[in-house]
Amino acid sequence: MAGYSLSLFFERNEFLEPTLTVLQRIVVSVINDLVTDQRVHKICTALFDMGFEVVLIGRKLPHSKPIDRNYKTIRMRLLFRKKFLFYVEYHFRLFIKLFFIRKDILLANDLDTLLPNFLISKLFGKKLVYDSHELFTEIAELNNRPTIRKVWLTVEESIFPTLKNVYTVNDSIAAFYQKKYAVAVSVIKNIAPVLTNKTIDVALAKKIKGNQKMLILQGSGINMERGAEEAIQMMLYLEDTILYIIGGGDIFENLKELANTLNLHGKVYIKDKMPYEELMEYTKIADLGLSLDKGTNLNYEYSLPNKIFDYIQAQIPVLASNRKEVAKLVNSENIGLVIDSHKPKALADAVKRIFADTAQYATWKKNLQNAANRYHWEKEREKLNVIYQNLS
Repeated sequence: MAGYSLSLFFERNEFLEPTLTVLQRIVVSVINDLVTDQRVHKICTALFDMGFEVVLIGRKLPHSKPIDRNYKTIRMRLLFRKKFLFYVEYHFRLFIKLFFIRKDILLANDLDTLLPNFLISKLFGKKLVYDSHELFTEIAELNNRPTIRKVWLTVEESIFPTLKNVYTVNDSIAAFYQKKYAVAVSVIKNIAPVLTNKTIDVALAKKIKGNQKMLILQGSGINMERGAEEAIQMMLYLEDTILYIIGGGDIFENLKELANTLNLHGKVYIKDKMPYEELMEYTKIADLGLSLDKGTNLNYEYSLPNKIFDYIQAQIPVLASNRKEVAKLVNSENIGLVIDSHKPKALADAVKRIFADTAQYATWKKNLQNAANRYHWEKEREKLNVIYQNLS
């Protein structure tokens, strides 16, 4: 561990803070580099607007883009970037940060930040809030790693029953936790903000797709079992159609290799994470948004990805796999098609049917206008006021 100096622990002088303040400080913890985590940014901004002083702690990666927020951010540089040593280092570093920084309320995002926050809350007698973005112990990456899953389950089962202030992203996950741990869980959905600029960039649309149809699959967690591989393979059966995959994830480099192997140049475009405003410019010009998670684990079965709400705000119809929460939303709002199969040919046939039925497509577009007026962050964030004004 040569070169592991104290400067890694005491970056800048964030611990040398004034002792007098009129604002309660909420210290928010995440494990990512902050740039593209829209849920955390929306919640931090809402808390800031509610009158809290907000400090967001995350990571800084070698290629992390700069950020400019109206609240304070701290990004830690870690020596390790994956597997066991990464989590050990991250938990230790986060504990040290939380120990020294002034805090009134701790907000832990997901299970991989919960343990240090829980320990600090007990040591200092501070209030702890837990935002569970997913069923962490049920994620696809742990399906074949029983030992690692058992470690995370032990952490969750030891801490969750003691929590007083918990919220998550949808009703199914809330019900799962309430039944398992007998803890009240509120719901703050991953809803997109109102898209104020609904005008399509005509020049961008002409440059990117011309007269072709455009499909989009977006997300910062495009990992295994999320249907991205099948979406690429589907393009073998489609003409006059292009696919954009934008974001990041564990299999992102594999997706680029797959597109090259299948010689889909000019039909499949894979772009790394980009600022939200830029991402939405691409989303607005798409003709169909994809959400193709597989039901191989409870986390995906119960998921309600934020991309669904991005598609709604961009007012583009949705082609979705038959996952519980996603299917319920798409069908109840009548804004797209739910499909059971992940076979590339079946997906391609579904896309062809969608574009062939112009009357149904027009109905979906009209319904999307109404859905965009109902499902937006400005309404959802009102629930945060109730939670933070009534902390246990």
